Amino acid sequence: MTGPITDPETSARMAGIRQAGTRIEQLVGEALHAARHRYRKNVKSLPGSPDFANKARRWAVFVNGCYWHHHTGCKKATVPKRNTGFWTDKFRANRARDARAIRALRRQGYKVVVVWECERAIIADRLAQVLEAGRVDTRET
Repeated sequence: MTGPITDPETSARMAGIRQAGTRIEQLVGEALHAARHRYRKNVKSLPGSPDFANKARRWAVFVNGCYWHHHTGCKKATVPKRNTGFWTDKFRANRARDARAIRALRRQGYKVVVVWECERAIIADRLAQVLEAGRVDTRET
């Protein structure tokens, strides 16, 4: 398969998109800290390199951008009109990779939550679904 046809303007725009340290990641980190959860960031030793994880408590959080991870039903999950086939394949591969990582973590006994970029207003609620005190031991070690 050949690469996508790009123009310099598009290439520069795409190169400027951050992969880590995004505002939504900062908000999730602040919410975890406020709830007194201890974590490591971008844990490469776990499947999918979760954005936040606690190996001792066996939980992981992925913070996904709606565009790149193609959030179902979200208005930010658009498909570019140029090179539609390439982008459709890329988004499908991204979603399949995400699903494999989540399955692998769950097989290892991890509780996993995915926080989407568009869910800013309900970050604490999304995290509580998995990290509530009754399901995960939150005592400090």
